[in-house]
Amino acid sequence: MKNRYWLLGGVINLFTALLHTFGGELSLVVPLMDSSLQLQAKTEWLGVWHMITVLLFATSYVLLVNGWRPKSLEQTILIKYIGYLFLLFGMVFILVSLYKQTLAPQWILFIPMGWIFIQGARIQAETTNMNL
Repeated sequence: MKNRYWLLGGVINLFTALLHTFGGELSLVVPLMDSSLQLQAKTEWLGVWHMITVLLFATSYVLLVNGWRPKSLEQTILIKYIGYLFLLFGMVFILVSLYKQTLAPQWILFIPMGWIFIQGARIQAETTNMNL
């Protein structure tokens, strides 16, 4: 039986990964690389940017594969914790937006994705009689 929450979350996450890769590259990475920021800071920032790119694509893969054929308690727990991680990512963007008094809209995708992942884990646990 497919886990529709994980499949939906995987598709939204993949969309976010593509948006991050292409839209963020144009609107954030290119201007930053052209700025007067020190080379060391640019290099580290670019590394962190691409770490998030890897995380988004990797979690999309995990959700889509496991959403298609959910099997085990371990994968359910993994996806539940990915959901918590995404909720925390969203909270970070809300907090930095408040702190800097500007909108960092990434939370608009991270919080719903985290909720979808966790709901999928809850339903998966209920339908297979797992104890999370």
